[in-house]
Amino acid sequence: MNNILIPTSMVGNYPNPRWWDASFARYFKGEQQPPDAMTREALEDATAAIVTDQLNAGLDIISDGRLHGDNYADAAVYYYFNRLGYDLAGSHLGFPIYSRLHSGTVSQTIKRRGQIMVEQARALRRATDKPIKVQYTGVQVLAQCTNDLYYSNSRDRAMAIAAAINEDILAVDALGVEYIQLDEFTWPYFYEDWAIEAFNRAVAGVKNAKIVCHICWGNWGGTPAYLPDESVAAGEIYDLTSRANNAPAPSPTSSVIPKSYEANMNVFNIEGIGRLPFEDSGLDILKTHPIPKDMMFWAGVIDVKSTVTETAEQVAAKIRQLLTVVPAEQLGVTTDCGLILLQRYIAQDKLHALVEGAKIVRVELGK
Repeated sequence: MNNILIPTSMVGNYPNPRWWDASFARYFKGEQQPPDAMTREALEDATAAIVTDQLNAGLDIISDGRLHGDNYADAAVYYYFNRLGYDLAGSHLGFPIYSRLHSGTVSQTIKRRGQIMVEQARALRRATDKPIKVQYTGVQVLAQCTNDLYYSNSRDRAMAIAAAINEDILAVDALGVEYIQLDEFTWPYFYEDWAIEAFNRAVAGVKNAKIVCHICWGNWGGTPAYLPDESVAAGEIYDLTSRANNAPAPSPTSSVIPKSYEANMNVFNIEGIGRLPFEDSGLDILKTHPIPKDMMFWAGVIDVKSTVTETAEQVAAKIRQLLTVVPAEQLGVTTDCGLILLQRYIAQDKLHALVEGAKIVRVELGK
């Protein structure tokens, strides 16, 4: 990957093959199965289908697509609760942006009670020789989604989650995976006082893979990120980039930079400018707080909340804007977040646009 300028990858959930969602996704638990097991065959075939879409588009880094569930909530939250010993019962979450989700309840020690991403990593490795990326839900996200009847404080809960995730990450790392990603999509709102410590605990001991941290500005259903301030009345929610009475809007990027640099990561990946125009993204903060020299910066340039497919030239224009604040040798481009709510044929077209746009800029840079 060191020889590829502006590498391309997709983020998060991808539209699963519908035959997988209709049956196998509802019963997949992440356990290792014998070679002749129908579940293992289905996992490998569904993974191969998602990989084929990425290979046909020409992506440089191939992602797992978060196959383990037939909807976002199952794949990103409840699947983890199952593997960590939660009771899948709890009230709606307090975050308005995620209020369609329920918490899980902890009444016993949180620990890894079975493989989480190991079988998906094996299936992904089997499907391609290209560099691969395995994705995890972040520690702060899972800790905040917990109805806790066991731990006396949030730090102990978070560090237990981090230790359990770390056990699985090390097993995936041992398979030779090139990238391991953690999605900390509640960092833009605030960092718990243990947030960086828990992230670092989750990735401790990784020897082979590069660590990616992904952050986005909104939820899977299209709701933009919000951040209340004094202009917001009780019960009102404002887009992170909007304010009442023409009050200045906060910069989404400034909510995570430079604080996120404290985490032990190799790649910092944010939603970027797929949905937001460059002037509203706050990316100018990278001029005063540049990406550390030993870190890559990947930014989304594909809007996953729109059914309109970008053209290659539109993608190229976004990449040129990113190059005004990030050196080419430190830049990568991705989708803003997961493509799960789009029809698969639209997702395929968006991946093609991502790759072709990067090609245009590489030629311009003489690479």
